[in-house]
Amino acid sequence: MMRNIKLIIEYDGSRYCGWQRQPNGTSVQEVLEETIAMVTQQRVRLTGSGRTDAGVHALGQTANFQTESLIGTTGLLKGLNSLLPADIVVREVCDVEPSFHARYDAKSKVYLYRIMNGQVRSPLLRNLAWHVREPLDIDLMKQGLRFLEGRHDFASFQAAGSDVKTGVRNILFARIDRTDPECIEILIEADGFLRHMVRNIVGTLVDVGKKKMAIDEFHALLERRDRTLAGPTAPPQGLCLKEVKY
Repeated sequence: MMRNIKLIIEYDGSRYCGWQRQPNGTSVQEVLEETIAMVTQQRVRLTGSGRTDAGVHALGQTANFQTESLIGTTGLLKGLNSLLPADIVVREVCDVEPSFHARYDAKSKVYLYRIMNGQVRSPLLRNLAWHVREPLDIDLMKQGLRFLEGRHDFASFQAAGSDVKTGVRNILFARIDRTDPECIEILIEADGFLRHMVRNIVGTLVDVGKKKMAIDEFHALLERRDRTLAGPTAPPQGLCLKEVKY
């Protein structure tokens, strides 16, 4: 009898070309599929909730696969984690309904972006945060982030050359906090994200925080729908897929 298995996965994306299989490097999906095949003795196709780019991390990536294996969920969890490299771990394994689809059933995703804001960089956090030396006005950044909540066309914050039919997405929740004197964390939950959307929002907010972009200019980006008017793309290492909600 075919089973549908759901996984919750945590990974450090530093040495991978992203979540999805690609011809130019090793992906997280590829490593997991090969490990699942070793445990179940069956080739599988793993469906993720969505892509993460090269260098981007995850605390709660969700994926599912079909298998005829009779190994229980506890056995699968132990078997997979005994074979996976140190930078990938399966946090949860469970049987789900045959109709469950990790991508199409997702209601929203939560992304976390971390900025280290201080004169001296941290070697320990070099793969986990964006180091910004210049002082940032977090109150201005908070004002900018509030403009983004709700349903808008985020074309100004999508990667150049994207071929999606519409840039309209609904940001359900957005928050920025200085968690300690040198650490800023940005949380964004939305019903969907455009390619590089979070990184482009963060890069533009940093321009606001540096006072290189006025707050009214930031607000106007939603109406202008022009990527060339927004700020730079923040580097990937600060970004983490925190949770997928169903």
